[in-house]
Amino acid sequence: MVIGITLLIIGILIAAIWIIIEFKRLKHKLFAIFLIGLILFAYLSFTFTFKGQDLDFKTIPGMIEASKLYFSWIGSAFGNMKSITTNAVKMDWGGNETKVR
Repeated sequence: MVIGITLLIIGILIAAIWIIIEFKRLKHKLFAIFLIGLILFAYLSFTFTFKGQDLDFKTIPGMIEASKLYFSWIGSAFGNMKSITTNAVKMDWGGNETKVR
């Protein structure tokens, strides 16, 4: 139930951003796409990070622990992306030439 309400609020925010930007006829629609992507990334990453965690968001210590957990997750995600990129660069991407007689 809570996820449904949250998704509804996210959808309303996305629609409001899109309508405001379209209403003003901004030439830079990439900004709207960036904001929508940022909202979706934030929602999905918070949901994924805090799933199964018993955190109290109503207290300061709970918020501090949630912040530590989230930024730790973000750091490890960027570390994993760096590792994947480094391994992809190190690979031999040249063609495999085989002579057929």
